Amino acid sequence: MTADFMFRMIGAVVFTLLSVRWGVTSATALSLTPEAGSFLFGLVGLLFGLIMTPWLTTRPVKAIRRSINEWPIERLLMSILGVLTGLLIALLAAYPLSLLNPPFGTLVPAVLVFICAYLGLNIFGVRSKEITDTVRNGFSKQPARIASTMSRKLILDTSVLIDGRITDIAETGFLGGSLIVPRFVLSELHRVADSSDPLRRNRGRRGLNMLNKLQQNEYIPLRIVEEDFEDIQQVDDKLVAITQQMNALLVTNDFNLNQVAEAQGVTVLNINALANAVRSVYIPGEVFAIRIIQEGRDDGQGVGYLDDGTMVVVENGQNYMDRTIPVEVTKLINRPTGRMIFAEPETEN
Repeated sequence: MTADFMFRMIGAVVFTLLSVRWGVTSATALSLTPEAGSFLFGLVGLLFGLIMTPWLTTRPVKAIRRSINEWPIERLLMSILGVLTGLLIALLAAYPLSLLNPPFGTLVPAVLVFICAYLGLNIFGVRSKEITDTVRNGFSKQPARIASTMSRKLILDTSVLIDGRITDIAETGFLGGSLIVPRFVLSELHRVADSSDPLRRNRGRRGLNMLNKLQQNEYIPLRIVEEDFEDIQQVDDKLVAITQQMNALLVTNDFNLNQVAEAQGVTVLNINALANAVRSVYIPGEVFAIRIIQEGRDDGQGVGYLDDGTMVVVENGQNYMDRTIPVEVTKLINRPTGRMIFAEPETEN
């Protein structure tokens, strides 16, 4: 039973009872019998309660919670500090203003409270980054790169945490954003870690270990948000929805999720694409050494691998099995799944 449904039922009962009572008291003025008035007003109250109760209860709470979850912690704290500062200023000015002639002595202090609180909230909230930067640079010797990365939001999915490379990439500072892990992703990791399949269980535990490593690094801004979508069942669909809602970027290794997200206008950062982009680059005619470790798919081919994992297919390389030889690049193929180099033994040129 969802919160919306529960509050709809409660609202329907409450508004029906109130409307029935109102209908009885208003029946005479409307030239209706008490029974007819209570029935008509009760029906209107029932419909009003079913339709409007979530908009008066759960929807505002969810909107406030969503805003709080989306705010960086520094902005939230600065906003609270701004409200308190505004209230303090209003308190100091309240007594002299209360000496004004009526009705100004009563109205002006009350209005000033709201104005000062509003201004404090907005000024401290908007300038929160500059304030925290000033405090951090003035009282701490830690690098200021944490504050500079809070504006960009990066949603991490399960595959990225299980893969683990996100930890090393984040430590280099190249991501340039605040890492966000939705609670439903964390729940999925826990389900995988509790699986009866040993392989899935190990993958889930690895993902949880990587998340703990990210949380323990004070130079990596990371937070877990509670935002969920009860009407969406699939985790991938929830990731796309929360990324769109928070105007964030999605970080994933899942090729299918990558395609679905991009089709819906979500910007995706794929760790595998990053790994392919930083692989060693060789152009046709360039010579390098490679160790032939296995046979190729076609006759006479040998296969070796560079240090970054790039596959090198050597024509007529089968004769050099388990040997390191110089080869010359003949062709380079880039694919979404990786890069492949074709070469020939240099001695044959």
